[in-house]
Amino acid sequence: MSTLPPLLGHPVRHPGPDDHLPVLAVLDEWWGGLGGEEGSRQRALLLPKLMFQHFTGSSFLVTADERIVAFLIGFLSPSRPAESYIHFVGVDPAERGRGLGAALYERFFAYSRAHGRSVVRAITSPVNKGSHAFHTRMGFVTEPGPKEFEGLPVQPDYDGPGLDRLSFRKDL
Repeated sequence: MSTLPPLLGHPVRHPGPDDHLPVLAVLDEWWGGLGGEEGSRQRALLLPKLMFQHFTGSSFLVTADERIVAFLIGFLSPSRPAESYIHFVGVDPAERGRGLGAALYERFFAYSRAHGRSVVRAITSPVNKGSHAFHTRMGFVTEPGPKEFEGLPVQPDYDGPGLDRLSFRKDL
């Protein structure tokens, strides 16, 4: 695993298969046990080991004193050659508000540009107001949808029946 230039003084590297379980372990802590055992299972399903096997070059893991403090799992779309996709991002609550999430996104934007991509996409749950605000600050626009949730356009059943999502787009 190669070491990359640091972010806000923290070491950064590409994650690998051995990082899969340690990342899942911090998710429950960082999400405060949200949803209990079922919530933990759903988060784990969003980050299968294959993400740490096949998308390592486009993903980033940030550490401090050998503990994970942030990560971004993203990839270049194999089906849409102009696009890349941010799949899952986490920042240790103790590190939030210091610009680490924004720095990770900027690193991914630079990676995307360097690989000829002009659009970055991401999604979030309509109830995740913090994520919506963050993406808006980062220059994403919420794409129109056929349904609304509290005034926001929603893509119904995006991740399965009843799993509506906000869909974001950022032109680089």
